[in-house]
Amino acid sequence: MTMRSPTVAAALVLLLLACTAGVQCARPLLQSEDAVDCSNPPPQAPVDLRNATTFVVLAGHEVTTGAGVASRILSDLGVSPGSSVTGQPDMLEGSVIQKANGASAAGIRDLGIAYNDAAGRTVCPILVAGELGGMTLYPGLYKSSSGLEITDANLTLSGDGVFIFQMATTFLMTKTMKVTLTNGAQAKNIFWQVGTSATLMDKSVLYGTILADQSITSGTGAVIHGRALARIASVTMESAVFSLPAE
Repeated sequence: MTMRSPTVAAALVLLLLACTAGVQCARPLLQSEDAVDCSNPPPQAPVDLRNATTFVVLAGHEVTTGAGVASRILSDLGVSPGSSVTGQPDMLEGSVIQKANGASAAGIRDLGIAYNDAAGRTVCPILVAGELGGMTLYPGLYKSSSGLEITDANLTLSGDGVFIFQMATTFLMTKTMKVTLTNGAQAKNIFWQVGTSATLMDKSVLYGTILADQSITSGTGAVIHGRALARIASVTMESAVFSLPAE
């Protein structure tokens, strides 16, 4: 029988001790002593958005801004290959609406690349499921085989590093729920990869870039300090505020 070395055995013990209730650690596949030690995982690299970087709102089919008070869009808005932008968003001076043109097509193309990058990360994922509210999480890769939600309490992200949240299905924030940042966490380093669609209800506050396969819907007064990027379908908003993350 092949025995693991003391070094590998110690790493497994440390990993088990590090796992806490509510945030379950993924088990690393240790094939050799050269494998990644997930008790001390390497930092995640940011997701490169390339030509999607300048868009605060980007959709494959359409963008709908609602009939109420105009949503404030504090950077470029784009749609491609669709061309429908319904309503009159309040655009920041100097920002533009790109409809079915070269700029929006390049943004959608690179959004697809970025989406696949975020969805394809596999190094030392931390397994999570369902409710994230009430937790304090630190930089790393978080993976759910279903959906994620923030409904019971606010979520705190702590630390200067990259956060990537992978979810196979939906992302939901209910009314007035917030993501808060502490200890150097920055919106530009937070990525929400959503396997289907994301919903941010009234007056919810999110930091980071949403990379949704299908659609993103935001309720009245919702605020995104980041980006709402929907690869295939639509972005729908009602009196919301969307601003690019600070660099």
